[in-house]
Amino acid sequence: MRRKIVAGNWKMNKNVIDAQQLMIQLLEYKKENSTQCEVWIAPPSLYLMMAKDIFEKDEIGVFSQDMSEFESGAYTGELSADMLESIDVNGSLIGHSERRQYHGENDESCNKKVKLALDKGLIPVYCNGETLEQRKAGQHLDIVKTQTETALFTLSADEIKKVVIAYEPVWAIGTGETASPEQAQEIHAHIRGIIAEKYGQEVADEVSILYGGSVKPDNAKEIFSQPDIDGGLIGGAALKLEDFSKIIEGFN
Repeated sequence: MRRKIVAGNWKMNKNVIDAQQLMIQLLEYKKENSTQCEVWIAPPSLYLMMAKDIFEKDEIGVFSQDMSEFESGAYTGELSADMLESIDVNGSLIGHSERRQYHGENDESCNKKVKLALDKGLIPVYCNGETLEQRKAGQHLDIVKTQTETALFTLSADEIKKVVIAYEPVWAIGTGETASPEQAQEIHAHIRGIIAEKYGQEVADEVSILYGGSVKPDNAKEIFSQPDIDGGLIGGAALKLEDFSKIIEGFN
């Protein structure tokens, strides 16, 4: 069985008091409710240690929003995999569209980060997806294929089974636009098929693929019911417990 996951990417939001309050609320919710999926959060890096302290029994996974492709050195402002591993962070988002857009990340650098994360025992959540222009041009299947192959296909079969993929159509992030469940399923099945061609269907069937693109309480259940969608990478709706909890319940 593939793991089912709802992960919240907090991006650059919340001061320390608000962040702590939301973490405590989320922990209380998790203790009081039987969830049918794993619950993860990726808060700003400043709050990672606080999150690990609050979620001391690993009720909720804690992930960084990015990590360096380098092990150590003169890379001001970066977080190394060793740093994350040393505070027992579960893993890291890698290649989020905003990192690609604003910080020049590409599939080659993502490949280095994914490999390094796995070497350090961290779970890489590799993000890919097409822009609106690429979708309109009918290039979305080819774009996602290239992204997946470049970033992941140097991995062994055992390694790729440890990767979580988050398909995020760039045109649906923070815009209120959402790929229809059928559109999302098409790409998820496409990604799984690409992996199956390289590693075999049995391996592909073990890889969790999340959808990230304006998932909301009112569409989560329908999106999560698609056969190749194993959960969601949630942005804005992860910042309020009321919304995030209803998305989690999309698996109930």
